[in-house]
Amino acid sequence: MSAPAPEAVRTAPRITGLTTRLITVPLRRHWGAEAPENHVIVTRLQTDDGGAGHGFSWTPTIGPQAVKALLDHDIAPFITGLPAAPEAVWDVLWKRLHEAGGGGLTTIAMAGVDLALWDLQARRAGTSVTGLIGQRQESAEVYGSGVNLHYTLDELVEQARRWVAAGHQAVKIKVGKPDLREDAERVAAVRSVLGPDRRLMIDANQRWDLPTTFRAVEVLSEYGLDWLEEPLRADDLWAYRRLRKHSPVPIALGENLHTIYRFRDFIEAEAVDIIQPNIIRVGGITPFRRIVELARTHSIKVMPHLLPELSGQLALTLAEPTLVEDVEEASFEQLGILDGPSPVRFTDSRVALADQPGLGFRFRDGL
Repeated sequence: MSAPAPEAVRTAPRITGLTTRLITVPLRRHWGAEAPENHVIVTRLQTDDGGAGHGFSWTPTIGPQAVKALLDHDIAPFITGLPAAPEAVWDVLWKRLHEAGGGGLTTIAMAGVDLALWDLQARRAGTSVTGLIGQRQESAEVYGSGVNLHYTLDELVEQARRWVAAGHQAVKIKVGKPDLREDAERVAAVRSVLGPDRRLMIDANQRWDLPTTFRAVEVLSEYGLDWLEEPLRADDLWAYRRLRKHSPVPIALGENLHTIYRFRDFIEAEAVDIIQPNIIRVGGITPFRRIVELARTHSIKVMPHLLPELSGQLALTLAEPTLVEDVEEASFEQLGILDGPSPVRFTDSRVALADQPGLGFRFRDGL
């Protein structure tokens, strides 16, 4: 005989339907020839007491139609009739979808449901999702970030100057040019703009093998780097374990890890200093919070990846201060797809809550 359901799950309203729509929006500053746009799959979940929760899934390049199809044809029928309780739904849905893959398109799609359920729950409680979880930070620091490997050196320097003018005390640039000397020239130029006191991080986006990474660390570490992000293929735990053991620069990764099991593997292998879960790619707020607690038990820092209007809200619930990544002119508000104000405010290189109910996301119709 199964254990009785917790009271909150037993008394929750039941899900009666899920609808989706796909928004494709050109980036104001494209992320290279392979990523000129972003895709948002907007979700709306209904319950039998007339309630509604709003969420979204997201992908910059691969699979928006596949994510939408998974939501429409596999997820919506399965969750109909389930209690509208985020954690309970997440666990049974992940088991249901696991045949199609434990993470990736499956967890990206799941995020659309999970966010909508948290939005619904917070609205029902008359608060924001941040307030529902428990706000621990008044604000969080924002760092300037750019998908800028295709920028000329002059364009990169101008971007760094804009970040300094905006008050950022930390910035991140892309590396991974075919010639390491060009990477060194670009990192040196940005460090010159930043001065000695601002923090500088670099992101290689899986472009290097292990020998190349060791050479790059030897050359680039002299510029005072706060972290080196994802230099190797994200799946290569063996190589990351070797790298971290010998690297003078802290190693950050996680945007391409999709489950708590993969984060556990990298943490327990002592292969990472800083984890960067993407709230959408891991499947939503429910798994993100579990990954954060896993990291805390191992004294590993958490720096959420991209989506500052969502990451900013969750950053305010963390026990330890963190940095929120803001890619230049790529927020939903700046892309013009929100119907109403952003759920967060960016002021003086910090992010604070705008105190809207739920998650505070409404997306424009007709896009």
